This record gives sequence, C-alpha cells and structure tokens, in this order.
Amino acid sequence: MFPNDTYFYRFTIEIALFYLNFSVLVPRLLLNNKIILYVFTSTSSIFLAIIVSNHFTPPPPFNLSPQDPLREFMPRPYENLLNPLRFFLYVMLIAIGTSIRLVIEWYKNEKIKKETEIQRVNTEISFLKAQLNPHFLFNTLNSIYSLANKKSDNTTESIVTLSELMRYMIYETDKDLVPLQNEINYIKNYIALQNLRLKDSRGVRINIYEPIFHKIEPLLLISFIENAFKYGTDYNGRTDIRIKIEVKDNLLLFEVSNYVSTHNRDLKNSGIGLKNVKNRLKLRYPKTHELKIEEKEQQFKVTLKIKLNT
Repeated sequence: MFPNDTYFYRFTIEIALFYLNFSVLVPRLLLNNKIILYVFTSTSSIFLAIIVSNHFTPPPPFNLSPQDPLREFMPRPYENLLNPLRFFLYVMLIAIGTSIRLVIEWYKNEKIKKETEIQRVNTEISFLKAQLNPHFLFNTLNSIYSLANKKSDNTTESIVTLSELMRYMIYETDKDLVPLQNEINYIKNYIALQNLRLKDSRGVRINIYEPIFHKIEPLLLISFIENAFKYGTDYNGRTDIRIKIEVKDNLLLFEVSNYVSTHNRDLKNSGIGLKNVKNRLKLRYPKTHELKIEEKEQQFKVTLKIKLNT
C-alpha cells in the first residue's frame, strides 16, 4: 500500500462519516429527540472510523532513523484510538454535518410555517367574506322592501342594480385581490341603489379620484359605506354622507363620514360589518394599514389608509 492510497482511503472514510451523520444519524435520531442515542451512536462512529483508518496505515517500506526528514512524510503506524488530531478532525466533521443539517431543517420548517400561515389567513378571509355577503344582502333587501312598500317606480331599477351587485360578488370576489377600479364601480352601484330609497339624496357627496390602477382585497370598503347609509339619515329624512377615495404614491386614502343618531341605532346588530372588516384588515394588511374611527357631536367618521401593491 502506497502513501497516496492511504490518503485516499482516509478521505473516503471521512466522507462516509460525514454523510452517515448528515443523512442518517441527525434526521433519524437527533431530530426525533433521541439525543442520548445520537450522542452514543455518533461517538461510536468516530472511534470506528479511527479504527478503520488505522487499518489503512502501512508500515514504512524501510527503516528510517528518528532524525531522518523523510519520516515526517510517511504514514505513522503508531496512530491509535487516542490520537488527538484525528479524533478532533472527526468530531469537527460530525459537528459541521450536524450544523448544516439543522440549518437546512430550520429553513424547511420556516417555509412550512409560512405556507401554513398563508393557508390559515386565506381560510379566515374566505370565511369572513362568506359572513359579509349575507349581511350585505340582508341590508340591500331591506332597502328594496322599503321601495316596494312605497310602490316606488324605482323598485324595478333597484332590482336590476342589485343583480349587478350580486354578479360582482359571486363571480369576481373569489380572488385574493381585485382591481380597485372594479371595487369602485361596485361601490358606485351600491350608492346608486341606496339613493333610490332616499327622500333626498343631495346630502350624499362623493369624491373619487380616477383612474386608479391598483389592486385591493375585494369587498373591503363596502361595510363602512353600508354603515354610513344605515345611520346617515336624520328624523326628517335628510341625509348627510361624505365619501372620498384617493390614491397617492400607492397609499389608498378612504374617508367616509355620516350623521349618526341614537334614534335609529341598532345595538343588537350594529357593528357586525365593521368587526368583520377590521379582522380582514388585520389578516390581509397586518402592518400596512391604519384605521381611525371617530364619533363625536352626532358625526361618525372613518379614515382608512392602506399601502397597496401595484
């Protein structure tokens, strides 16, 4: 056996020790919390590797004196289990392999956690959307019912408008994000429907700055507008509602204010839509939105800012 053969065999032993620990011992023992068994098995593997390595240490082909410089380049037959350098080398191989495997597993677990969190958020948002649709339909049917009771000529038009609203809700809001322009068109249809039932719609003032090319979570703004129409009329039928939608530098500014009276406050059912949209904002825009709700002097005002992606 030649010195080059010795180094080749030792290198093979080192590679085998590394992958034994990396591919077998760490995933099957350490990652399964079998720590004691892992320590025992890895330590035994080190000593076994040293024994096998010593087997491939040949004696020198001829006798050399202790002073001969060539002796430094020859394999040493006196290496044994207590050789500190080889033991340290094998321990380092085990430590490096363990560290690399643990880092890889950590990244895998983090990826799984993120995917699970995304699935959880999407599931919760879908559930909240499902809650919102019946709530919206109930309020809208109440509006049409009031028109039908008055035998209004606008009843037919309101039913057509409602069908447009329902078409949007059924066929377009199943996506994570929709064009903001589509959402604004939906809001305009809803406002048009509400104006049909009002005695005096001159108090409904809307400022929407178009065109808007961003995307947004569907049906996110409508609850605030529903709330405004529900409470924005006084005893005499006068309405005071102001709505503003504007986007500047990817920042959506949404404002809606309305007159509010304790006379028509429904304490039992009030706030269902607002609670719903607050939860959706936390899920979809956890750190990129700011919601401010104020109520003073019979005036209810909502200011919402959302950082949108293009």
